[in-house]
Amino acid sequence: MASAPQLMADPADVATGFRGAMRRLASGVAIIVGRGDGAPVGMAATSITSLTMDPPAVLVCVNQTAGLHACLSPGCPISVNLLSRHQRDVSAAFGGAVAREERFSVGQWTEDAQGLPMLEDAQANLACTIDSITPYGSHSIVVARVNAVRLSDAVEPLIYQDGAYL
Repeated sequence: MASAPQLMADPADVATGFRGAMRRLASGVAIIVGRGDGAPVGMAATSITSLTMDPPAVLVCVNQTAGLHACLSPGCPISVNLLSRHQRDVSAAFGGAVAREERFSVGQWTEDAQGLPMLEDAQANLACTIDSITPYGSHSIVVARVNAVRLSDAVEPLIYQDGAYL
């Protein structure tokens, strides 16, 4: 009979255990896009969730070392593009497999009313305005108000878990 897993309390064990625990959490994949100096900047993200319905808002966690982070401040627009199952190549490109200046050549992109790229055939596209940014550890917690939404007909999200797509 297998023994029950032990609770890890040593700080080094907690960090390793936490990483393993979060790899077990399946997440949808989104591309977050902001305005950079002269060109849009985007990144793949799995740390995104709905925050409130009144007002409609999302929460996105962005690593402070990510190129997108420098483009984020309250009042700035961002687009949030929830990926479809067939858009693994887009996720990989914005996850770092493609140079930053070439990422928008992967997938079909159109501009929203604020001039930010939105991914065609995504599960959903959200045009947002950043309300607040709170630094926490290595990341910043970005709260963005949703101003406009575009939905696809099919519900076929791209899901990421344990380092692979499901």
